[in-house]
Amino acid sequence: MAKNTSLYFRIVEGRNLPAKDVSGTSDPYCIVKVDNEVVARTATVWKNLNPFWGEEYTLHLPMGFHSLSFLIMDEDTIGHDDVIGKITLSKEAIGSQAKGIDSWLNLTTVDPDEDVQGEIHLSLQLPEGTKKTILRCQVIEARDLAPRDISGTSDPFARVIFNNRSAETSIIKRTRFPHWGETLELELDSEGLSGQQGTVTVEVWDWDMVGKNDFLGKVEIPFSCLHKTSLLEGWFRLLPLGNNEVDVGGKLGALRLKVRLVEDRILPSMYYQPLIDLLVESLISPAEVNSITLLLSGEVTTVESRQDVAMTLVKIYLGQGLVVPFLDYLNTREVNHTTDPNTLFRSNSLASKAMEQFMKAVGMLYLHEVLKPIINRIFDERKYIELDPCKIDLNRSRRISFKGAVSEAEVRDSSAEMLQGYLTSIIESIVSSVDQCPSVMRVAFKQLHKRVEDGEPTFISKQIDHGFFFLRFFAPAILTPKLFHLRDQHADTRTSRTLLLLAKALQSVGNLGLQLGHGKEQWMAPLHPIILRSVACVKDFLDKLIDIDHDVGEVPQRAILLPSVIVKEGYLHKHKAEGTQLLSRFAFKKRYFWLTSETLSYAKTSEWQVRSSIPIRCVCAIERVDENAFQQQNVMQVISQNNDGQLQTMYIQCKNVNELNQWLSAIRKVSIYNERMLPSFHPGAHRSGKWTCCLQAERTVPGCSRTHSAVTLGDWSDPLDPDVETQMIFNQLLQVLFFCAADGAESIPQLMKPGQSVAARLLVVIEDLEQAHVTFQHREKEDSPSVILNP
Repeated sequence: MAKNTSLYFRIVEGRNLPAKDVSGTSDPYCIVKVDNEVVARTATVWKNLNPFWGEEYTLHLPMGFHSLSFLIMDEDTIGHDDVIGKITLSKEAIGSQAKGIDSWLNLTTVDPDEDVQGEIHLSLQLPEGTKKTILRCQVIEARDLAPRDISGTSDPFARVIFNNRSAETSIIKRTRFPHWGETLELELDSEGLSGQQGTVTVEVWDWDMVGKNDFLGKVEIPFSCLHKTSLLEGWFRLLPLGNNEVDVGGKLGALRLKVRLVEDRILPSMYYQPLIDLLVESLISPAEVNSITLLLSGEVTTVESRQDVAMTLVKIYLGQGLVVPFLDYLNTREVNHTTDPNTLFRSNSLASKAMEQFMKAVGMLYLHEVLKPIINRIFDERKYIELDPCKIDLNRSRRISFKGAVSEAEVRDSSAEMLQGYLTSIIESIVSSVDQCPSVMRVAFKQLHKRVEDGEPTFISKQIDHGFFFLRFFAPAILTPKLFHLRDQHADTRTSRTLLLLAKALQSVGNLGLQLGHGKEQWMAPLHPIILRSVACVKDFLDKLIDIDHDVGEVPQRAILLPSVIVKEGYLHKHKAEGTQLLSRFAFKKRYFWLTSETLSYAKTSEWQVRSSIPIRCVCAIERVDENAFQQQNVMQVISQNNDGQLQTMYIQCKNVNELNQWLSAIRKVSIYNERMLPSFHPGAHRSGKWTCCLQAERTVPGCSRTHSAVTLGDWSDPLDPDVETQMIFNQLLQVLFFCAADGAESIPQLMKPGQSVAARLLVVIEDLEQAHVTFQHREKEDSPSVILNP
C-alpha cells in the first residue's frame, strides 16, 4: 500500500523582526526547508521589520518527511546574509492539528548542533562463541550529511559509544557521502549488562584541524534490541543532540504561518474501481444523477473542503473523458435551484468552485499565452500609476515630467493614459484568442450558456459567461500573477497598484459595464469610456467562443499536457558531461529550453531552428547537484538512457532556488510514469578520476544518494492520479456520512434521494474500502519488524 503525503504551507507575514543593518532596519526573506533541503525562497521585502509575503506552496512528498523549517534571513548586498531566526515544525506537530496550523510563532535562535541531516548505514551484533562479550559495529557508509566546511563538504568520522567505552572510524576528507566500511568492536563488562540496560550511541562528527569538531548527528539504539535479533542492519536517520531551540520571548520577532498536512494510504487500483464506476454511472444515468454529488455539495461540507472536492472531481472526470457532462450537471442543478438570477453562481457552491478549478486545470497554458507578454511588460516598465486623489503621492511622480514639479491633475491624466494603453492591450489579446482557447473549455462554456439561457433571459446568460471568464479567470490572474505562475515573484507596491486598477477595470468589463458610475470609486471615471467600448468586443468574443461544433462526447479526455504543448520554457545554463572532460564552472553555456510531455529540448536562442533534445521516455532521474561539484548554486542534473543502454547526464544551472525547484518539478511530472527510473544517483560530478560526492573512482558505481523523482511542487500541471483522487473522494464521503450519522440516521437517505439504488451500492463500496484499509494496515504491522528505529 503506497503512501501519499501532501504538505500545504503559506508564509503570511512577519512582525517585530530585529534590525540587522546599520540603517536600523532589515531586508528579510524566508527560506523553507523540508528535512534540510531548500524547497522555496520568498521574495526579499526591503527595509521592513514587519514584512508581508503571502506566498503559498504545495509539496507532494510520497516518501514522507520529518521536519519543516522556516529560516528568516536578512539579505546583504555585500558579504553573507545574516540569520535572523528560525521555526522548525516536526511532522508529528503538524499532523496533530486536524485543521492545520494557522498562528503566529516566535522565531528561535539557530543552533548548528540541531541543524543535522542525512543517514548512516550500520550493522550491529553481539557475536556468539567469543571468549569475551563484545559489541561489534560495522560502520558502512553515510549519505547527505550536513556541509560544515566552507567548501560545502565535511570531513566526517563516526564514533561508537556504549557503557563508557568508545571507538572511532578513520576520517574521510571533503565528502558528505563517506564510505568507511570499518568494523569497530567494544569489549563489554558482563556485570554491566545485567537487565540489558543502556543505549548504543553512534555519533558522526566533522573533523576540524583548528578549533573543536562540528556535530553532524547521532543514532541511539537500545541495547536490548541487540538481544532480540542476531544482526541489526539498516539505514538510520541522524538525529540532533536534543531540542535546544530556545524561545527568546519574541525578541527575534514572529512569523505567521499556515501549514496543513494531508497523509493518505493509497490502496491498489482495483479497490478504487467500484467507486469510480459509481461516479461514472451516477453521471451518465439521469435517474441516478443525484446520489453521490449531493453528498459532496451539501451544507455539511466546508468551503475549503468543497474547493478540494471540486478540483478532485474535475480531475477524475477529466481522466474519464466526462468533465463536460459533470460540469453540465452541476451547472444545471445550480440554475434550477437559484431563485434570484442576480445571485446565480455568486456563492461558493460546488458548481462555481468546479468551474474555477476546471478553468485552471485546462486553461492555464491558454491564460499564459494571452496574458504573460502584457504582465511582463507591466513588471518591466514599473510605472507609477494612480487615479485615486486620496492616494496620489507627488513625490513618487517626479519622473513623469522633467519640467519640475507635477500637479495632481497631470498625474491622473498620465495614469489614465497608461492604464488605457495596458487595458487596450489586454482586451485585444483576449478577444483575439478564440482559436487558442482549448476546445474542452469552449464546449463547457457552450453548455453553460445553453443551460442558463434555458432557465434565464439571454441577458443573464451573457452575464454568467462574462462573469466566469473575466471575474474568476482573467481578473484574478492580473491581480496576483504569481498565484497563476505568470511571474516567479509577487509584484512590488507600485506594480501591485497598477495590477489592482487593471483588475478593477477588467471586472467592470466582465460585468458588462452595468455598475459604472454607481459605486464609491468615482475616480475610475477616466476608464469608463474604454470599458464601455470594450463591452461590445467582449460580447462578440464570447459569441465566437461558444460557436463550436464539437459535441460533449467528442471533447478530448484531457487537454492539459498534449505532446505539442510547451509545459515550461526559458533560458538556463547547461553543460553535458562527456568522457573524462574536466567540468568547470565556466563550461556552462546559456541555452533556451523547452519542455513538453514528450521532449526536453534546447537551442542557442528561442528563435533558433536547430534543437537538441532528450526524449522524456528516456529520462531516468532528475535531481539536484551539490554546490561543491562546480562551486555553483542551483544546479540540477537530468540523467537519461540512450539507445545502447548507457546513462548520460546533462547538468543545468538555474538562476535561483525557486526556478530550480520549478524545473525539477516540471520534468519529474512529465516523466513520473517512466519505468526505468533510478533508485539512486550521484549528487556530485565525476572529474579528476573520482566522484566529487562519495570519492568513488569508478564512473559507473551505483549512486550514493536516494533519488527524489516523485517529490514535486503542486500546481495546475499535476498529472492525473486516479487512485489518489479517488482516495480523497472516499475520505470526504466518510466525513459527510459521519456528520449525517451524528445528525440522525434519516439524514443519509434524505441527502441521497432520488438515486436509492446507487446510494445503497455506494454504502457497500465505502464499507469495502474501509475494510480494505484495515486489512492492509494489519498486513503492514505483521510484515514490519518488531523493532523500528528512527522511522
